[in-house]
Amino acid sequence: MNVEIISIAKKEKSLYDPLYKDLTKMISRFAIVKDTEIFSKDVTKAHTISPEASQKAYTKALEAYIGKDFCITLHPDGKLIDSFEFSKLLNDKMSVKFFIGGAYGFEKDFLDKSNAVISLGKITMSHKIAKVVLLEQIYRGFSILSNHPYHK
Repeated sequence: MNVEIISIAKKEKSLYDPLYKDLTKMISRFAIVKDTEIFSKDVTKAHTISPEASQKAYTKALEAYIGKDFCITLHPDGKLIDSFEFSKLLNDKMSVKFFIGGAYGFEKDFLDKSNAVISLGKITMSHKIAKVVLLEQIYRGFSILSNHPYHK
């Protein structure tokens, strides 16, 4: 299986990189993980204009990725699910793409193109933390599907 995490984020080193690497290695028993970070000049410019302009820039940057494979978008107003429901999103898929938006979230049209829109919780977290939580849930989901004791 292939898993791709596509996010509106600047490509930069962070203290979370070793954790991303460890979680990706754990997931590699079940799937190949690709991490794509996008932060174009259009996104940078839109951030100086308005939240609406920013959302449009995110859609423009991500639209080439949406619609292919099974697409799951992370959004604060998305469905709150537990780890078992999360694992079902991974079950029997050849390829899954996860989308993490920018600071101003997604346009409704982008959300409507997703196969699923989920929330990691009601709290606000940085993209870097959201990616850690997502990677851990991906590993946990695969563990549940394979009856691995990690989940217990």
